[in-house]
Amino acid sequence: MTAASSRRAAIDKAVGYLDDGSFEASLRRRVAIPSASRVEANKPDLWRYVTEDMQPFFERLGFTTRIYENELAPGPFLIATRIEDPAFTTVLQYGHGDVVAGLDGQWEQGLSPFAMAERNGAWYGRGTADNKGQHAVNLAAIEALLAVRGSLGFNLKYLIEMGEESGSLGLEEMCAAHRDELGADVFIASDGPRLALDRPTIFLGARGGMSFHLEIDARESFQHSGNWGGLLSNPGIELCHAITALVSRTGQIKVSEMTPGSIPENVRAALKDCKIAPTADDPTIESWWGEPGLSPEEKVFAWSSFEVMEMECGNLAQPLYAIPPKARARVQLRFPVGVDPDAVVPAVRKTLKDTGFDRVVVKDPTDAIFLASRLDPDHPWVKRVAASIEKTLGAPPAILPNLGGSLPNNIFSDLLGLPTIWIPHSYPGCLQHAANEHLPISIVREGLAMMAGLYWDIGEIAG
Repeated sequence: MTAASSRRAAIDKAVGYLDDGSFEASLRRRVAIPSASRVEANKPDLWRYVTEDMQPFFERLGFTTRIYENELAPGPFLIATRIEDPAFTTVLQYGHGDVVAGLDGQWEQGLSPFAMAERNGAWYGRGTADNKGQHAVNLAAIEALLAVRGSLGFNLKYLIEMGEESGSLGLEEMCAAHRDELGADVFIASDGPRLALDRPTIFLGARGGMSFHLEIDARESFQHSGNWGGLLSNPGIELCHAITALVSRTGQIKVSEMTPGSIPENVRAALKDCKIAPTADDPTIESWWGEPGLSPEEKVFAWSSFEVMEMECGNLAQPLYAIPPKARARVQLRFPVGVDPDAVVPAVRKTLKDTGFDRVVVKDPTDAIFLASRLDPDHPWVKRVAASIEKTLGAPPAILPNLGGSLPNNIFSDLLGLPTIWIPHSYPGCLQHAANEHLPISIVREGLAMMAGLYWDIGEIAG
């Protein structure tokens, strides 16, 4: 058998798991484990996913496995390792087996979060897209490669986390404690969405993400608006005006420390081949919103966005016809490489003080901060992975310098010092974190093919 026919055989074997129903059966079993890391009652299921599914799977394929705990993390970590030759290339992969709450009762009729069902060419269930379905694709392609070649041709380490949906608490500490065990030449993982349903994609990092509160506490209690209206300040009005000192009415950020200032030329060049194409069910892009002069792709993948996520002032459900004493907003900044997150809150405080809003209290972030990361689009591993996918699918993938959302990628890129490449097996309309989460079967088919081809190609040059 020639190398080309062997590569084809590995791809056909992987796709065959979809056609014979075995992939669906495996994913159905994994979705049925309600491993919601933010739900206290489901904490035992975080362990079940690792010990009853992941660990036996890897050990059946000749991996050694170790389970670790960290006091910050809601669930365990699994490191599965298969070293075929110390001289070979070593790949570190990652997936998370925890999910968000199921939201049972909010799904369409006939659907349930932890009972996977097929509808309209997609599999519905919590975790199908984020992230059980995605690492299931990679694991099936690994299994296919071993079945055809008898070996990987490279060394593989696979990290399964059970707390990503809780902010990946403890992941950095665990990786620092086991840095040598996780040492590799490249990091390859699958999470997040493709650029579009029909556009295979790789992305090289993620925007950072941080949230903090803006608060005005004017007085102790509500005061009747007929008696005190016009005499007492309204914290809701005051807070709305304060926010406009940070961001314009068209979404342009006014605080320089919250933006990267400029976009690298090779990032601009990479984004010219990437187009955000909303589907019929997606909202229409509002071109007037955001940083002027940037393309939609540059706004999402190469610039910062500032959002008011929630606001509280008074009680809409039970109006009191009184001036509220307090107002509060939780705001969020998504930011690319080039923004120093430690400088953001001090800059916001200074801006508000300089513009006369010194009554606004800016709280330090309480949620975990994801740092921004981005691999150089010209890195050799980017070219290698893109060429492999093009060889398999007959067309090049979109190359995003970084995802618009946030992932703990900086732990792998900065702490472990690895080039990081993500190959997502989902799409923007998958409804992750919402009711009716789903994974199109067409994406699974393409994912199985391109991952089997990629693993084959890494094995060909591994030594």
